Amino acid sequence: MTSLSPLTGSIVALITPMLEDGSVDYAGLRRLVDWHIAEGTDCIGVVGTTGESPTVNVEEHCEIIRVAVEQAAKHTECFVPIMAGCGANSTAEAIELARYAQKVGAHSQLQVVPYYNRPTQEGQYLHFKKIIESVDLPMYLYNVPGRTVADMAHDTVMRLAEVDGIVGIKEATGNIERAQWLIKSVRERGLKSFGIYSGDDPTAVALMLCGGQGNISVTANIAPRKMHELCIAAVSGDVATAMRLQFELMPLHKHLFVEANPIPVKWAVARMGLCGGAMRLPMTALTPAAQVLVEQAMRTCGVLKDK
Repeated sequence: MTSLSPLTGSIVALITPMLEDGSVDYAGLRRLVDWHIAEGTDCIGVVGTTGESPTVNVEEHCEIIRVAVEQAAKHTECFVPIMAGCGANSTAEAIELARYAQKVGAHSQLQVVPYYNRPTQEGQYLHFKKIIESVDLPMYLYNVPGRTVADMAHDTVMRLAEVDGIVGIKEATGNIERAQWLIKSVRERGLKSFGIYSGDDPTAVALMLCGGQGNISVTANIAPRKMHELCIAAVSGDVATAMRLQFELMPLHKHLFVEANPIPVKWAVARMGLCGGAMRLPMTALTPAAQVLVEQAMRTCGVLKDK
């Protein structure tokens, strides 16, 4: 298995820009990759929940990964890795996506707990183990039971943390006690190559101050510089800086979830003029009332300054 040092910092859960006809805006994707690298984002995650992975087909899914990797590689002055969302509720499909991500040069794969079919804990363990045994691409687990219904138990995470090539978890429950137990167990077992990452912007600073390595962030789509600074401060134990930035960003953390993700954040990115705001059904446009809330949060946080 390819060796890999754990990622640190702000990992943007990147939106997938789309044109008004619903097709993927690959030129817009390239511009977003360039912007995030210029703004200091530490890693770019593509085709996850925020990237509308449920509504892109397999060919589009693969091409989004390829384009992101290719564009990031153009920045020879720095290395910003691409974390490829490769999750599926079919183990065979997840392997297929991961193999493609490896082929085109992705840094790592993000694998969500299989959704809808509700696998047992043993089923989850065998699913992730089969993927990593089939593809030489470092894996980050992703537990988000609010979306998948199936929840990865602590003991299952720790079993998988012992598997070669599984290098971390995106813990998106927002439960800090749960995250602390993971961090404690990882330390007690000496698993220095296994990282704990937040997948919940409102509580991410707490997880990092407890010993987590970073945040896979929705907020970073529109405030990448501040999220980078917050994550680096929190990981290094600079509580004062981390909390100053957290207090600044709290309105965004809250109102970017006023409707189902990624509806608000995609509207916000479009409001900043970074790409269009088109989405595919069953995702719908942000309601006017919610637009007021999101725009107010953007202005409060200083990411939108025009009048």
